Amino acid sequence: MNSIIGNIKSIKSHENLSIVKIDVGKYSLTTVVIETADTADYLKTGNEIRVLFKETEVLICLKPCPDISLQNRIDCEIREIIKGKLLSQVSMQSSIGNIKSIITTNAVEQLKLKENDQVIAMIKTNEIMLQHG
Repeated sequence: MNSIIGNIKSIKSHENLSIVKIDVGKYSLTTVVIETADTADYLKTGNEIRVLFKETEVLICLKPCPDISLQNRIDCEIREIIKGKLLSQVSMQSSIGNIKSIITTNAVEQLKLKENDQVIAMIKTNEIMLQHG
């Protein structure tokens, strides 16, 4: 599980859903939670929060990246690729810490990924979880 510390920048709620923006270094990451500031004490602007996302939910894009709807994008450099027969683990370094991705070995080969490549790690909004306390 990838884990990064950030601070809640803004919260936009409707009914029982909230879109939460979190400042993490120079990046602003977005997630959707099934809570509001009225139902969850941790949802307060400025609060420190742990941002969590699974390695299997991190997509990798070569630069430049096409215009797509994925909002959470982090510039990274590939540090290590551990290839398996079906899946590969790609370890990346960014200005906000280490990020790992598990993608198919076929994708690694199609993209011709290698150490020191400059890439963008992308995470869907609904795949980011928040942990407080």
